[in-house]
Amino acid sequence: MAEIIVPELAESITEGTIAQWLKKPGDTVEKGEFIVELETDKVNVEVISEEAGVVQEHLAAEGDTVQVGQVIAIVGAGSGAPAATPAAPVEAAAPAPAAPAPVVAVEEDASTSDRTIASPAARKMAREKGIDLAAVSPVDPMGRVRVQDVEAHGTAPKAQPAAVAPAASVVAQDDGRVTREKMTRRRQTIAKRLLEVKQSTAMLTTFNEIDMTNVMALRSRKKDQFFEQNDVRLGFMSFFTKAVVAALKKYPYVNAEIDGDEIILKNFFDIGVAISTDGGLVVPNVVDADRKNFAEIEGTIVELAKKARDNKLTMADMTGGSFTITNGGVFGSLMSTPIMNGTQVGILGMHTIQRRPVAIGDNIEIRPMMYVALSYDHRVIDGKDSVGFLKMVKELIENPEDLLLGS
Repeated sequence: MAEIIVPELAESITEGTIAQWLKKPGDTVEKGEFIVELETDKVNVEVISEEAGVVQEHLAAEGDTVQVGQVIAIVGAGSGAPAATPAAPVEAAAPAPAAPAPVVAVEEDASTSDRTIASPAARKMAREKGIDLAAVSPVDPMGRVRVQDVEAHGTAPKAQPAAVAPAASVVAQDDGRVTREKMTRRRQTIAKRLLEVKQSTAMLTTFNEIDMTNVMALRSRKKDQFFEQNDVRLGFMSFFTKAVVAALKKYPYVNAEIDGDEIILKNFFDIGVAISTDGGLVVPNVVDADRKNFAEIEGTIVELAKKARDNKLTMADMTGGSFTITNGGVFGSLMSTPIMNGTQVGILGMHTIQRRPVAIGDNIEIRPMMYVALSYDHRVIDGKDSVGFLKMVKELIENPEDLLLGS
């Protein structure tokens, strides 16, 4: 008999949600075969069976929260036939204990701060203020608690009870006109992270518009040759990624983050690309974008998008980004104010291309125009740098030959 145990998922991840059982009680499983899919804050992980045999029992149901190290299934010896007998009692036993057990485990885990990843400065402040680090909600996507998270924690508790109270009255008045569904773990994480960024940063957005005439003409001339040579299509994302990298090199504080009373300037250029999936928005990274050519950037984005939609992204794909690009234009957005990603201090928002009249010298011409937005943390970036950064991106896209020469 073998136990299926939730494995170590990542340094800062201590729990997950059972997304799907790939093997039911009574099914035969081979050694090394996937038995269950777990959903974590960032990625989905498939867990294998270490032994061959028959699945005898599920100790947690789909949708349950489970902890690292928790036993979630039992695999016994035999082939598919003997499983008919253990399958019947499982159905009777499963409903009662499955749901409450993970909830208790979460509460017990939350009371221990020794497993919380935190900076030394954050630990010191928490000790001085008597704050349990496990109760602090970090902005860092990897769960690392920083000084600003501890500072923000003091104001958070009073705001939450007020929000919870009305929910009870809504339940009482529910007359069938609404449908309630439990948020997925990923959606809960997205909601929490975005709210934390809004509450813990001095976020501001500056706008500009780009004449896309030249870059569209260049792309139209080169796209067939580019595809033949590289087996990947030439899109606008590679141009914007190249422009962003060049602007980050000139304005290094846009490629930074805050840790306590220190600013960390990043000497690498891992550009996050926001990708929409059925499970929510994910932001994998084009690592070392400054060292990649146009074809490598386009190929990496295509690969990451496929992995995102197939739930195959790894933690390595999702962590370590220094700046993010999001393109609401694929959904028709004309203008927006994107929210920064995690501890980053800047995000570029692209939007739909729209033909509209523009003054060119003394003449009015119809040009393909795109609004762009830079949301940034005003604690780190001053208006001069934010405007200069966005203006440089604009100039490089409007003169794409400069990007080609630079690469």
